[in-house]
Amino acid sequence: MHATLEHMTVWSLVSAASPLVKGVMLTLLLASLASWYLIVQRSLLLGRSERLLKDFQQRFRRESDLARLYRETPAEPDADAGLERLFRAGYGEYQHLGNEPGVGGEAVIDGVERSLLVAISEEEERLGKGLPFLATVGSVSPYIGLFGTVWGIMNSFIGLSQVQQATLSTVAPGIAEALIATAIGLFAAIPAVIAYNRFSARVAAFSSRYYAFGNELQGRLHRRLQAAARLDRAA
Repeated sequence: MHATLEHMTVWSLVSAASPLVKGVMLTLLLASLASWYLIVQRSLLLGRSERLLKDFQQRFRRESDLARLYRETPAEPDADAGLERLFRAGYGEYQHLGNEPGVGGEAVIDGVERSLLVAISEEEERLGKGLPFLATVGSVSPYIGLFGTVWGIMNSFIGLSQVQQATLSTVAPGIAEALIATAIGLFAAIPAVIAYNRFSARVAAFSSRYYAFGNELQGRLHRRLQAAARLDRAA
């Protein structure tokens, strides 16, 4: 039974909606709550990752002895310390290959590069978790809400066919409750789209900085190998 114009509120319209429209509204509400959880969680994670990245980058550029920096870095870095994990992956491979007999300098650098690429790929995957869900909510929610609206309006017109005279009091509640589904769909979609675009840009920025760090680390290790080779020739 529809609410009357005098007592028409959002809650009364929702409670009077058909079971299918209520299911659409509940689905959109759950999607909105899940997307807001991801928005908050990803914001905190990316913010902390940014701070840890800047801190380690400063340490890396200040420290001339990479072996000492490697020893000072925890064997299991913080989960959000992406740059430390890259450094340990790259320098660990450098040490491993450097201790292998008969491995040339170029082979060592190639191994370091492969190790860094794997570590960067893992970091990109870690930072991008949850973004496909936000993209799905942002793209699908308006259509789910529109489906609920169309179904609700269709039921309203079916109800109108059963009355002698159609008035505003008989039409308005049914149409209003149907439009609430569209409103909830937009409420779920808009923050998800904004967050997805923002997070995607930040993840891309992180990726660029990771590749830049990898190149910087490779450059320092390459110079170190060249210096060691010159010493060997001089001896």
